[in-house]
Amino acid sequence: MNTRTANYCLKQGFVNIKRNKLFSLASIGTIAACIFLIGVIFTIIINVNFMEKKVEQQVGVTIFFNEGLSQQGIDDIGKTIKSDSRVKSYEYTSAEQAWESFKKNYFKDNPDLAEGFSKENPLANSASYTVYLNSINDQKAFATAMEKVQGVRQVKYSNPTREFLTNFGKMLGYASIALIIILLGVGIFLISNTVMIGISVRRHEIKIMKLIGATNSFVRAPFIIEGVTIGLLGSIIPLVIIRLVYDRLIDLIMTKFGVLGNSIPFASVHQIFLVLVPLGLGIGAGIGLIGSIVSMRKHLKV
Repeated sequence: MNTRTANYCLKQGFVNIKRNKLFSLASIGTIAACIFLIGVIFTIIINVNFMEKKVEQQVGVTIFFNEGLSQQGIDDIGKTIKSDSRVKSYEYTSAEQAWESFKKNYFKDNPDLAEGFSKENPLANSASYTVYLNSINDQKAFATAMEKVQGVRQVKYSNPTREFLTNFGKMLGYASIALIIILLGVGIFLISNTVMIGISVRRHEIKIMKLIGATNSFVRAPFIIEGVTIGLLGSIIPLVIIRLVYDRLIDLIMTKFGVLGNSIPFASVHQIFLVLVPLGLGIGAGIGLIGSIVSMRKHLKV
């Protein structure tokens, strides 16, 4: 196909869109809704996976000691931890360090609130070891073993947090599949009808083109361009909206929810859109292409 023919097909594709404004807008709107939903779900799932990985990297097993345990007893527990092959690293936090960290995290905006505890440490029994394992899957077994060590009062680990994030991501994905399939089907149906109208309007013109030797690909190309263009337009709109809203939403969460917002790790825009942009454009163009092919097979006999 030479440049002149390609330009003609492109022009006719855009003319078809303009000619069928109502159906074109309906198709674009439906695809936009579908891609927006996919984009939102994808963004949430990416963030859930991102949080899960951060939990694995940053949250360890915390071991608290019996009240009044001597420094020698604490050191002995440390030796037991060090000798365990499952341990990647560990660190000791004294009661004083725990209180200073608590004040920094929770009272940094209102330091006066901490003054009431100036004469005593409310976390006097909070000295602990924080242990990071080579695999988060070993947390439960390691915690069970440490609970049996003499001098250990309590062992806390983050496995429930990880399980919640994993299960939430799976439930969200499964619950969204049906709705996405329905919207994809509606999008294909609307594009098919839009292209069908274009075929009906140009039916006489197509017959003349065939009589003078036009190839099948030359006749079909404008309708394929029409469908793919509608699909791409329907994809670009929600991608732009998600891009504009994402950073503002993260800033709002970080600002409004204070310590909670700062403690939650979020994936960057780059990490999300590196995959979401080609995914969204590909789905939109695919819907348009399928809709065009379905309509041409049914209504265009060349």
